[in-house]
Amino acid sequence: QQAKRAINMALHDMHLGLDYRLPWSERRAIIRTQDDYSTGTITATKGSTTVTGSSTLWNTANAFSVNNARANGKIVFAGSRTPYVVQSVNSDTSITLAEKFTEASLAAGTTYVYYEDEYDLAADFLRPIDMQRFSLEASVELISRTEFRRRFPTNSTLGRPSVATILDLPFASNTTPVRKVKLASAPNDFYQIPYTYVTSYLAVSSAGAAAANLSADTDEPIVPLRYRHAIFYHALAAWYRDKKDDTRSQEAKGEYVDIMARIMVDTEVGAPRPQLRPRVSGYVRS
Repeated sequence: QQAKRAINMALHDMHLGLDYRLPWSERRAIIRTQDDYSTGTITATKGSTTVTGSSTLWNTANAFSVNNARANGKIVFAGSRTPYVVQSVNSDTSITLAEKFTEASLAAGTTYVYYEDEYDLAADFLRPIDMQRFSLEASVELISRTEFRRRFPTNSTLGRPSVATILDLPFASNTTPVRKVKLASAPNDFYQIPYTYVTSYLAVSSAGAAAANLSADTDEPIVPLRYRHAIFYHALAAWYRDKKDDTRSQEAKGEYVDIMARIMVDTEVGAPRPQLRPRVSGYVRS
């Protein structure tokens, strides 16, 4: 058990701070945004969390098998730009808000717009590959949470998303971190947003199931075979360190540092490498 713990620690430590430079830890996923929904009308009472719909189909699935309204979505009522968060969708004609309605009561026949601006990331999402672009294909810029709040305080404008930020939300009934991407403008249609990221799943079972850690003896790390001895030497350094054998620990650590240095200068097909590019554009124009 001590050896297995040291190996898992070494596996994670090997990727610490370098995972965005290690091609085997890159993954790709797609977010499909939801269309905004405004069918029917609503009534709402000041001081209440209940919103009642007329001719609405909030609990009915759309063409993508996703309900027209869902928990954590947002509603903006006619005459206001303040979005209210949906706590639950009870039926096609009943929604419960996360906070009480604070504005003047809305009579029957009031229009509304339901939309979603926060979307789940891949379960193994650790961090984006590009810290400036969330999606290169969809031209979605990535900014900090502070900058996002400053630029989009209410985020109730709908359109094609062009800016994103990563949210770390409170844990939900388990120990799995809740990470989402928040988009602005809030999507007003079904959009495909591909994105690349660094995975937090560093092991794979013999059946091909990805996991964060090595557990069964038949599991393997995602690290290519030719680099795996780096894991061994790093684990060995921790092993000897815990056994108070500093000399062997330093020797193993030296081997690990040397291997990692060679991994960093190793190149793959398509990887960027130094090039000499003479400035000929002036001659071409002439």
